[in-house]
Amino acid sequence: MNGLSTVLIVVGLFLVGGIISFARQQMPKGLIVLLSVSAAMCLTAGILRLEVWS
Repeated sequence: MNGLSTVLIVVGLFLVGGIISFARQQMPKGLIVLLSVSAAMCLTAGILRLEVWS
């Protein structure tokens, strides 16, 4: 597990926490969708960069 994959996974999990927090605060749905897409992209990129796949 290299540094960049770790950073991407941590950022993705941070954004997931933001999604939960914003959903509880009744923030606009567009913002929650934007955070969801960003979190999914970060987590996917971090998981695909793991050296397990090669």
